[in-house]
Amino acid sequence: MSLLSIQNLKLSIHGTPILKGVSLDVAQGEIVAITGESGSGKSLTAFSVMQLLPRGTGTTGSIQLDGTELLNASDAAMCDLRGNDIGMVFQEPMTALNPLMTIGDQVMETILLHTSATRDEARIKAEETLTRVGLSPEKFKLSRFPHELSGGQRQRVVIAMAIALRPRLLIADEPTTALDVTTQAQILDLLKDLVQDFGMGLLMITHDLAVVSDMADRIVVMRHGDVVETGETSTLFSNMQHDYTRALFAASSHEVDLPDNTRPDDALLVVKDAVRDYPKPRTQLFAPREYTRAVNGISFTLKKGERIGLVGESGCGKSTLTRAILGLEPLQGGSITAFGEEVAPDMPAALRAGLQVVFQDPYGSFNPRHKVARIVTEPFHLLPDPPKGKDRQNRISEALIAVGLRPSDADKYIHAFSGGQRQRIAIARALIIRPELIIFDEAVSALDVSIRAQILDLIAALTQSHDLSYLFISHDLSVVRTITDRVLVMKDGQIVEDGPTEHVFSHPKHPYTASLIAAAPTLPDVKGPINVPT
Repeated sequence: MSLLSIQNLKLSIHGTPILKGVSLDVAQGEIVAITGESGSGKSLTAFSVMQLLPRGTGTTGSIQLDGTELLNASDAAMCDLRGNDIGMVFQEPMTALNPLMTIGDQVMETILLHTSATRDEARIKAEETLTRVGLSPEKFKLSRFPHELSGGQRQRVVIAMAIALRPRLLIADEPTTALDVTTQAQILDLLKDLVQDFGMGLLMITHDLAVVSDMADRIVVMRHGDVVETGETSTLFSNMQHDYTRALFAASSHEVDLPDNTRPDDALLVVKDAVRDYPKPRTQLFAPREYTRAVNGISFTLKKGERIGLVGESGCGKSTLTRAILGLEPLQGGSITAFGEEVAPDMPAALRAGLQVVFQDPYGSFNPRHKVARIVTEPFHLLPDPPKGKDRQNRISEALIAVGLRPSDADKYIHAFSGGQRQRIAIARALIIRPELIIFDEAVSALDVSIRAQILDLIAALTQSHDLSYLFISHDLSVVRTITDRVLVMKDGQIVEDGPTEHVFSHPKHPYTASLIAAAPTLPDVKGPINVPT
């Protein structure tokens, strides 16, 4: 008997069909991956198992966990199952964590709710679980709050919460989206170990086919609420039957045709000996204040037309450096200049207009009360004469179409979109005033492979048509390799390697760079051409 059995699951929301007869099984000790584009129904399939569905949802079919029907289970029964028998890792860690609770209390909560453990026993178990996901109490105290951690570190806390009681079934919805390659490798190894050691079933939802190819026993490919292909991993990759599966594989290995940099070498951005410190919490009332150095004497220059990548592990200081470059945080030493003017929190609007950003967490950078039209036009306030009327509507439509959305999406609220679609809206907001320099902070991490390929092609085209330069921050080395012509490798607040992208990837000089490249997942070699439908 399968641990999880989903048979002919149909789901509609307010009468609109979403899932159209999904069937799949997960056995004990088996890893099954669901892959497909944003909006294909992957996450709703997982939420159906957890019975975490929006109002107005109607379901038919069957979902059984070890013979127990879940579709008609009571709320009390599902509360007993969630966390104890079924664990789930959500896609966006900041929305899955309580900002008012420490990370220790949030991991302990699951243990205290479902066991008779005391708080001391729960704390010990929480420390063990957090250590196993790479957050040892010696370095990351249980008293920290989610906002004190980087995106990748928050994702590890969510994983620790899900595996604290070693559930029989673990559902991982894009579990490595926010993680750097080395941490991703550690987390994937951890998940595989849990499956092997405890006979746990793992249902993994991801758009990263490289991760799927190395980890999953079986793959389920979904599109528009349907299962279009399923099979054992090695068999499916060696003999892809459906055009959509072949298109996904081709998009996963997509290489951008990046135009040559032939523009004048005027310096757009100059970072010189930048230092950024953060105060640590006081341990004693009159003790001297201690500081953590997140950025330690970084220097580099980005010239006009240049496309620079910045890579490094989560917590190395990439996002801190980004905020300093944007003038959102002051430096304690050194200087940053953009377009010949000093960057500071009080810099003029004209300088900010030429320097835009796409943040890592799209949901956290949007006002949920505003419609998309207002969100993407936020940068217009930086212009001396912002477009109005029909011209404004045309600019909105052009920006949305450029990132793969429809003009009609301008009248929707942000909660109506998937994680990948939200990231596309963030990119549209940065592009709408056509800046000279954009900072992409994990700009494609939440996108499915086909949309990611389109966005990367769009970025490459903009470098030529809009005279665009950019700093591309990412943990996805395959993306950095194809979209940049120079790469900086950052570790513990310092640049440890700097050079032409292809040379750094082919002949890394620093051991840390070599370890990053070695940890990156790769797609399997497929013999013969991949025929992609037009």
